[in-house]
Amino acid sequence: MQEYGLDNIRNIVLLGHGSSGKTSLAEAALFTTKAVTRLGKVDEGNTVSDYDPDEVKRKMSINLSVLPCYRDDIKINLVDTPGYPEFNGEVKAGMRVCEGAVIVVCAASGVEVGTEQVWSYCEQVNLPRLVFINKMERENADFYRTLEQLRALFGIRCVPIQLPVGAQADFKGIVDLLAMKSYLGSSLEEAEIPASMQGDVDSYREKLIEAAAEVDDTLIEKYLGGEELTVEEIGRGLRQAVASGKAMPILVGSALQNVGASLLLGAASAYLPAPRECKVLVEGESAGVEPSEDAPLAALVLKTSADPYVGKLTYFRVYNGSISSNSQIWNATHQGVERIGQLFVLKGKTQEPVPQLKAGDIGAVAKLNVTGTGNTLSTREKPVKIVPATFPEPVFAQAVYPKTKADVDKLGASLSRLVEEDPTLSVRRAHDTGETIVSGLGETHLEVAAEKLLRKFGVAVEMDTPGVPYRETITVPAKAEYKHKKQTGGHGQYGHVLLEMEPLPRGNGNEFEDRIVGGTIPKNYIPAVEKGVNEAVQEGILARYPVIDVKATVYDGSFHPVDSSEICFKIAGAQAFKKGLSQAQAILLEPIVNIKVTVPQDFTGDIIADLNTKRARVQGMNPEGGVNVIEAQVPMAEVQRYAIDLRSITQGRGSYKTEFSHYEEVPAQVSQKIIAERQAQKA
Repeated sequence: MQEYGLDNIRNIVLLGHGSSGKTSLAEAALFTTKAVTRLGKVDEGNTVSDYDPDEVKRKMSINLSVLPCYRDDIKINLVDTPGYPEFNGEVKAGMRVCEGAVIVVCAASGVEVGTEQVWSYCEQVNLPRLVFINKMERENADFYRTLEQLRALFGIRCVPIQLPVGAQADFKGIVDLLAMKSYLGSSLEEAEIPASMQGDVDSYREKLIEAAAEVDDTLIEKYLGGEELTVEEIGRGLRQAVASGKAMPILVGSALQNVGASLLLGAASAYLPAPRECKVLVEGESAGVEPSEDAPLAALVLKTSADPYVGKLTYFRVYNGSISSNSQIWNATHQGVERIGQLFVLKGKTQEPVPQLKAGDIGAVAKLNVTGTGNTLSTREKPVKIVPATFPEPVFAQAVYPKTKADVDKLGASLSRLVEEDPTLSVRRAHDTGETIVSGLGETHLEVAAEKLLRKFGVAVEMDTPGVPYRETITVPAKAEYKHKKQTGGHGQYGHVLLEMEPLPRGNGNEFEDRIVGGTIPKNYIPAVEKGVNEAVQEGILARYPVIDVKATVYDGSFHPVDSSEICFKIAGAQAFKKGLSQAQAILLEPIVNIKVTVPQDFTGDIIADLNTKRARVQGMNPEGGVNVIEAQVPMAEVQRYAIDLRSITQGRGSYKTEFSHYEEVPAQVSQKIIAERQAQKA
C-alpha cells in the first residue's frame, strides 16, 4: 500500500456561495477517482458528504466533510464546507487545515455574496486558490459574464486556464489552454478545438502565458524575447504564481454531468501547494516552522462531533511527525495525557480504520477525554501549540425552554456537548431573566441546533426571543414609614422602620445607610432592615423588574423589648421600601447597547434609515477600505433580531457587534406597553 506524506498529499477546501455546487463537485471527484461507484445527488439526499439527516432534509451542507480521493500518486483530501453564512464556523475550520482552496462559482448566478465572503477569508490568510465555474449546463449559464465579474471584483489575477465548449443545453466540454486540446463529455474524449473558438483560445492563452511568465525572471526574459514557452515552463510559472497569490487559475465544467472534475483534480495537484511547502503556524513562532515527517508529533483538532452511538469523534490534521493507533499522546493545550484508540480516515460518514496517520494527512479518532476543537496533540517531551482557527462570534440569541420535565434534567449537559461540537454556539444563563440563552450565527443556525438536541440527545426544546433585562428606579426623593405589628397569643411581632429614599446617578447601583441615633432601633436589628431593603429591590412596583440606583437610609423607627425580632425588622424594611417606591415617581429603564455595523458603502443610507426606526442614535461613521463602520447607541429591545434585518438589507454583506453601554429611561408610550405586557404575563 502506498504511503502518502508531505509531498504527495493535497488538502483542498471547497468554498463558495450556497448552492454553487460544491457538494456535487466533491461527489463528481469521488466518482471520477473511483472512490465511489455511483454519482450521488444533493436533491436525492444520497451524496457522500451531506449525510447528516438535517443536511438531507434541507438539501444543503451544514457540517464540513473530509473526502479523500486518489489521482495518480497524489492523495487529495477534499474538505467540503457549507455555503450558507450561518455555518461559517465549519468554513473557518476547513480553511485552517488546508493549503489550497477551490472556490466554486455558479455560471448562471455569477459571483454572489458568499463568493465575495470566502474570497476575503482566503485573502486574509493568503490561501492559494483555483476558481471552478460550475453548472455550465444550466439555463442562463454564461462563462464569460462570470469571468468578467470575477475580474472586476478580484482583479486580473483571475486567469482562465480552460474555456467551455458551448453553454447551457449546448455545453459539450472544455478547451485546455495549456495542452491546447479540447475534451468532450464526462469521458473527456479528445477532439479538435472548434474553429469558432480559435480567437478566444489564442487571446486567453496569451494572458495565461503572461501570468505564468511574470513570476520567473528566466521565463519573462524568454517570453519578452519572443521565444515560445513549453507546457512544462508555463505550468511551473503558474504554480509559482498561484503560491504567491499572483494568479488564480479559472477552470470550468458541470459537476452534475461530471464534466471537468477530473481536470480540476489534475490542476489542484499541479498548482496548489503540498503540505511540505507551507510553514506550520505555531504559537510563539511568528515565521512558522518547517513541516517534517521526522519531527515530534504536532496535530491540530479541527472539529469535534458528538455522536450518541460512537461517543465523541475528533477530527485532526497532522502537521509534524506521525500518530499511531492504540498509543498515548499529550494534549499540549490542556496539559494532559490522551489515550488514542483506533485511528480512522473519514470519507463522509464512513470510517476506514488505519494503523497510522503521517504528517500532512487528516483523520479522526473516537472517545478522547480532554481534547476539544482547536487543541494541539503533541508529545510530552516536545509540546507545541499550533495556532487554531479563529471562529466568528455569535450574533443571534434565543432563549431555550425545555418542553417536558425530563428535558429539563438533560438540557444542561446536552447543550454543553452541542457547544463542544460547534465553537460558533455559546450558552449562558441570563441572571436577570433566569433564562438559558443560546447564541449562534443566525436563526437557521439555532433551528439546526434545536433539531440536533432532539435527534442526538433526545431533548425537545422551544426557542423564543430572550427577555430584555429592564430595570426600575425613582426620580424624586421620598420618605416612607412602615410598622409591622401582629398580636397573637404569647409573643407578638413588632418592627417599625422609617426610610428616606433618593435617586442616585445612573450606574451607581444601590446604597443603604444607617442614620439611627439614640438607639430607636437597636444596632443588632439594622442588618435585618438592610436585608429587607435588599430583598425589596429585586422587584419594583411598575412591572416587577429589579430596582437600581436608589439610596435608602434608615433614620428612625421603634422596637418592642419582647415582640421585636430580626424577621419583624426585615419585613418592615422591605415594606417601607416598597411604599417609598410608590411615592418617589418610579420609572422604567431599558438597557442601551453600543452597536457597530460594518457594511459596504452602498448600503449606508439604508442602514441608517433602519436604525432610526429602532430609536437609535447614530454616533459616527468611519469609512474603512470600501466599507463603512456605523457606530450607534440603540435600545437592546430593538436589536434582538437584528441579524435577520441586517442580512435582508445588505443581502448578507453586513456584520455587526453589540456591547452593553448603560441604562436609560424608557419613553412613556413604550413604557406603558411594556408594563401592560408584563402584567398580562404575571397574571
